[in-house]
Amino acid sequence: MTRVAVYGTGSWGTAFAMVLADAGCEVTLWGRRAELAEAVNTTRTNPDYLPGIVLPEAVRATTDPAEAAAGAHFTVLAVPSQTLRGNLSAWKPLLPPHTVLVSLMKGVELGTAKRMSEVIEEVAGAGPDRIAVLSGPNLAREIADRQPAASVVACRDEDVARRLQAACHTPYFRPYTNTDIVGCELGGAVKNVIALAVGIADGMGLGDNAKASLITRGLAETTRLGLAMGADAHTFAGLAGLGDLVATCSSPLSRNHTFGTNLGRGMTLAETVAATRQTAEGVKSCESVLDLARRHGVETPITETVVDIVHDGKPPLVALKELMSRSAKPERR
Repeated sequence: MTRVAVYGTGSWGTAFAMVLADAGCEVTLWGRRAELAEAVNTTRTNPDYLPGIVLPEAVRATTDPAEAAAGAHFTVLAVPSQTLRGNLSAWKPLLPPHTVLVSLMKGVELGTAKRMSEVIEEVAGAGPDRIAVLSGPNLAREIADRQPAASVVACRDEDVARRLQAACHTPYFRPYTNTDIVGCELGGAVKNVIALAVGIADGMGLGDNAKASLITRGLAETTRLGLAMGADAHTFAGLAGLGDLVATCSSPLSRNHTFGTNLGRGMTLAETVAATRQTAEGVKSCESVLDLARRHGVETPITETVVDIVHDGKPPLVALKELMSRSAKPERR
């Protein structure tokens, strides 16, 4: 039987643990809080993040990272992006030498502008054949309800991607393989920033034309950045690009969209953070995505606008006027 360690008991880590178990894997879910691990083991629920969802018997939880790691064929990382480096440094000595490290994280590291797979490679010393990424329109609550969804599992080694695909393929969760890790990671990270922008527009009371324009031009700037970094343009038209972008920008289940909506309604950053129980990755990643774009000489006006609003305190109405007054240019730029 395939053994999987999942590090992170948030909504997505827990939902994916359920997917893996439904696909026939034996799953150990790691979390810091003893009371949450106890709840998973005794009541088969994660009451803090997925209330009402009964987890399969093949999922068990622990607060011991070594216990989770023991014998794992796949090690799934589902912690907030900005905590990955510190956490993985502590876990590295515990990991089996041939385990495949799978990132569920959708962010770019502050300061280094590194993608999550790059952080994994640097900290864990793993080669490209041991690093995989899962990305797509995967709202955790819908998947936990076993509603149909598709996703992408990406690894430079196609055999590893196919092994991971088999480990998480269920009647309701359909994974496709890809070798474009750069494109899949960028699609997942930048869509959170665009979802903040769309949420802000929603909060301001703007219409569907404005939101559709933000989604479309957001995809354009994601693609520009991806091409500058060597990604495959087709990835951004697929599940890890357009698919994830549409789901995150349009669903009330999206943390980033909800965060942006509160900002657009006039809440301060501190008030919005206080009202948000889970991590909205785009709040921090918008700065690192902008840093990454500048390092590659790519214009990302929507990302710049989000940074202005979220971190520089620019009023959304002022930022909107500035964005709309940019010089006219051909669409394919």
